[in-house]
Amino acid sequence: MKKLTIGILAHVDAGKTTLSEGLLYAAGALRTLGRVDHGNAFLDTEALERERGITIFAKQAVLDCGGTHITLLDTPGHVDFSAEAERTLQVLDYAILVRSGGCWSATACRRSSSSTRWTLRARTARRC
Repeated sequence: MKKLTIGILAHVDAGKTTLSEGLLYAAGALRTLGRVDHGNAFLDTEALERERGITIFAKQAVLDCGGTHITLLDTPGHVDFSAEAERTLQVLDYAILVRSGGCWSATACRRSSSSTRWTLRARTARRC
């Protein structure tokens, strides 16, 4: 079975945990779909995360999809916890960059933390 490690990266409130929960639910790894705003997201396990409605610590979950075993890493988006997100970059095979659906243009959605993450990802990318 092929194994991949995939990270979800974006700025705060872009929907990383919601996307992660949806992927886990669609793959059958979760029986119920949690919501960050309801405080019942599977990946937000710490009391402070549930209280504030943000991810503070990177979380991992596993799912199987079409013969591939995927380790999914949900990362924090708030700039105060960017070091936590940066630590995940070294282990990723792929990164999914989430752009907030509320953005009406690339310039309206651009945030310095997202730019910083892409710069860091480029520096740590595996070279063949």
